Amino acid sequence: MIHYFKASLLYLLPHHALSRIVQRATRCPRFPFRKAFTRWFIRRYQVNMSEALEPNPDAYPDFNSFFTRALRPDARPVVQGDHVACPSDGAISQLGDIAGGRILQAKGHDYAVVELLGGSDQRAQPFIGGRFATTYLSPGDYHRVHMPFPGRLTEMIYIPGRLFSVSPDYTDVVPRLFARNERVVCMFETEVGPMAVVLVGAIFVGSIETVWAGEVTPPRGRTIGVTNYAAAKPVELKRGDELGRFNMGGSTVIVLFGSGRVQWQAGLAADTRVKVGQLLGQVNQQR
Repeated sequence: MIHYFKASLLYLLPHHALSRIVQRATRCPRFPFRKAFTRWFIRRYQVNMSEALEPNPDAYPDFNSFFTRALRPDARPVVQGDHVACPSDGAISQLGDIAGGRILQAKGHDYAVVELLGGSDQRAQPFIGGRFATTYLSPGDYHRVHMPFPGRLTEMIYIPGRLFSVSPDYTDVVPRLFARNERVVCMFETEVGPMAVVLVGAIFVGSIETVWAGEVTPPRGRTIGVTNYAAAKPVELKRGDELGRFNMGGSTVIVLFGSGRVQWQAGLAADTRVKVGQLLGQVNQQR
């Protein structure tokens, strides 16, 4: 019951206004007690600074630079061959089949893939009967997102929405949470068909960025924005390449493949800890 009570309070909060305040504060180099707060954060969330390209927390000009820190090139080996790599550090929230056009959020809650992708039946159709994997990034996790599989960008869709917390306490009780929160959908064409990588925002996530477009949000929009890359200069990314990042806060990444295209790695389940580049699944080259 406590989770339902907390969720009811979250409905009342000005999600975007609070997130913009946090965004400004975490990018301010003169923010009071910044260095002390960064060191507290490292202890509180057990951040492994030995993996960071810059291991000295005092060297970052502001808190967000620390939060979105780069890792050493050897810190996250990436699987090769006919394999799908984990796009982010964090914990598996759910993974499985897109049954009846719906994606499992948590026990008792699901949402439609067409909702997640901005309401387009044409965009959602290739994923009906396919597979999904949802990864939750806690505040202490590495917050850059990487390519699960080689692909060419075809579309980027900005979808406005709320900024509910995406922690397990809230995904268990807020209906259709991932289809209601602000998000950026990245559509790719791969050798096994379409792949979608969805970056879902959350409260106190100051912004979502991609490597090809920079900061996509803020500013907050009120309508869905679609950018077509099919006719533009190709944006092609290899497995393990950086795709984007979340600035501040916990976040979620959802990966979608079409029917019969991938098999998730045995043993992966809700709450399994994962890291960028590790084996998420195998692709099926035969249709």
